[in-house]
Order: sequence, then structure tokens, then C-alpha cells
Amino acid sequence: MATTFEGVRTVETPKAVARNVGRRVAELRGERGLTQEEFSAEIGVSLRYLQQVEAGRENLTIESLVKLARHLRVQVAALFEPAQTNAGRRGRPPRRT
Repeated sequence: MATTFEGVRTVETPKAVARNVGRRVAELRGERGLTQEEFSAEIGVSLRYLQQVEAGRENLTIESLVKLARHLRVQVAALFEPAQTNAGRRGRPPRRT
């Protein structure tokens, strides 16, 4: 199904939505200045699970979406806004000093 969002024609598939939500979680986490390790500990999930979420490989439940949004201090709808980045960063981020 093709939809138009802010003048951009997109094809929404479950995988595309999951990827976008994952990117939004990563963006919002980054805006809070948290590493994946810090954020996963804060919300009580494993680092591996959070990595899978941010990679768009998890089919999130409503409960998970609400939990993520609450800890990111946004409305659930904000997780479905278009991500600013098209692709996730690969590899380890630089160490913070």
C-alpha cells in the first residue's frame, strides 16, 4: 500500500515500519545522550534486545512501544514519525571521555 506523507510517496510494509521505529528509537535515545548500554539498563531490557529493536528486527508489542516512549519522554506517536536518518550507523560508536 502506497501512502503520501508530507509529500513523499512511501510503501509501508511491516519491515519498513519496524526499521523506521527502530531508527526513531535510536535517534531519540541519542538526543537524550544515552548509549545503548545505558538505555537498555534504564528500561530493563537486554542490550541485545535493544540492538534488535534499533535495527528494526523486533516486532514490538503495544506494551513495548509505550514503555520505550515513556522512557524516551515522548508520545507513542513520535516513534512512528519519519526517521531523520535513512540508515543505521554501523559499528561501535566512539568512546565517550
